[in-house]
Amino acid sequence: MDLRMLGYVVAIAEEGSVSAAARRLHLTQPTLSRQLRDLERRLGVALFEREGRGLTPTAAGVALVRRATAVLAEADAALEDVRLAAQGMTGRLTITFAGSGINGQLGTVLGRLRRELSKVDLRLEESFSDAEMSAGVLDGRYDVAVQRLPARDARLATRVWWKEPMTMFLPAAHPLAHAAGPAPLSALGQIPLVIWPRDVSTRSYDEIIALCHRAGVVPRIGAEGRSAQTLLALVAAGFGAAVLPDSHRALRRVGVAPRPLADTSTTMHVAWRVGDPSPLVARFHSVLEQHGQDPLTRTDG
Repeated sequence: MDLRMLGYVVAIAEEGSVSAAARRLHLTQPTLSRQLRDLERRLGVALFEREGRGLTPTAAGVALVRRATAVLAEADAALEDVRLAAQGMTGRLTITFAGSGINGQLGTVLGRLRRELSKVDLRLEESFSDAEMSAGVLDGRYDVAVQRLPARDARLATRVWWKEPMTMFLPAAHPLAHAAGPAPLSALGQIPLVIWPRDVSTRSYDEIIALCHRAGVVPRIGAEGRSAQTLLALVAAGFGAAVLPDSHRALRRVGVAPRPLADTSTTMHVAWRVGDPSPLVARFHSVLEQHGQDPLTRTDG
C-alpha cells in the first residue's frame, strides 16, 4: 500500500463521500471508487459503510484512517526535513575556534546562527592549537575553523575574516599602562612577557617572539599560561605583560590595562574543506557576509 492510497482513504473519511473526496483529490469519481474497491478487495474488509447519502468508516476503516493519518504526517515531516536540510536549515554544524575568535566577532555571528537556525545542532569546540584546528577540519571532525594561522594545505580553503591590532595587556600599576597612545614595539623589552608555552600554541608563541626580534629586543619570559584567562590572571598578579589580539579586552580582567602595540595586526581566518558540499557550511558563510563585514578574501591552499 503506497502513500497515495493512504491519502485516498483519509480524504474519503474526512469528506464523507467519494464524490467530495474525488473533487479534493482532482480525480474522477469512478476512478476513486475503483481504487477504494481494489483496496478493500486486497485487504478483505470493508473500510466504509453507507450512512444516508454519505460514507462512514467501519471499525477497520477507523483503524486504517488513524494509522494512515499518522503515516502521512510523518511522511510530510520527512519531506520538510529534506527541504530544510537542503537549504542548510537543519543538521549539525561543528565549529572549532580560537579564544580570540569567540572574544571578537565570532560571538555575535554564533548568536545570529542560533537565532536563525534554531533547528541546527550547533556544536562548538574551543582549541588552543592552530595545527589541531586545521587538522580537525581536514579529517572531518570539524566543519569550520575560526583561527588565526590555518595550515597551508591544498585541501583547506581559507578566507580572511577580520584583522585587529595586537595589544599589550599590562599590570594596571605598571608605568607603561599609563602612557598615552599605542605602545612602541620597543616596549616589549621593558617588561617580562607572560606567554603561551610553545608546545601549546607554536605559531602564536613564534608570532610574539618575531615581534620582539623586529623590535630588536631580547624577550624575557616572566611566566607561561595555557589559556587567555590564565595569561591575564598572571598579568594582574604582576608577572609581566601578555601580548594578545585586541579582542581579549572583552574579558575585562581586573588589574589589567590594555594598550595597543603600534604597527601590529593579527588576522582571523575561516577555514573549511575545499569542495565541501554542506549547505550548512554555505549558510555559515552567508551569515558572515550578512554580518556587515568588509568583502572577505578567499584563498585556496
